[in-house]
Parts: sequence; structure tokens; C-alpha cells
Amino acid sequence: MGAIEVSKSEKKQYQKLKLISEIALVKEHIRFFEQKYGCGFEEFEARVKQEEEHYEKWDDYLEWKAYQRSLEGLRKTIGEIDGARDIRITE
Repeated sequence: MGAIEVSKSEKKQYQKLKLISEIALVKEHIRFFEQKYGCGFEEFEARVKQEEEHYEKWDDYLEWKAYQRSLEGLRKTIGEIDGARDIRITE
């Protein structure tokens, strides 16, 4: 079989597309919570911290917070890919 050539630009684009698909899934989960509670994360977080303990809301808060962090991490990784200079293909 012959050699396959992949440019740095193509590799970056591929990695970014994978991350974008992950971002789309995370955003769907975030949208679910926004619709369920009728607000954004920061407002919900403030509400949960002021209320007496409510297990379902607290569980949702922890899950939503994890999705928020995941989204931030994925966006940061996309930025790192944009700035990457040394790209290697490994097996």
C-alpha cells in the first residue's frame, strides 16, 4: 500500500472537528438544564446555594457544573490546536 500524506493543516482541522462534535454534545446537555430550570448556569448555581438541600437540584447542579467545565476545557483545547506548531502522526 502506498503512503498517505496528511498536511499539518489537515491534521489540525481533523482534531478540531472531533472537538467540535464533542462540544455539540456537551452543549445539548447544557441546553437541557437551561430549559429545565429556565436560566443559565450562574443563576442556577446561586439559587442552589441559597436554598435548603434539594437532592435532585444538587445532583443536577453537579452534573451541569461538570458540563460547563468540560465545555471550557474543549474550547481551550481548540485554541491550543490553533497555536500548535509541532504535529506528529503516531500509531
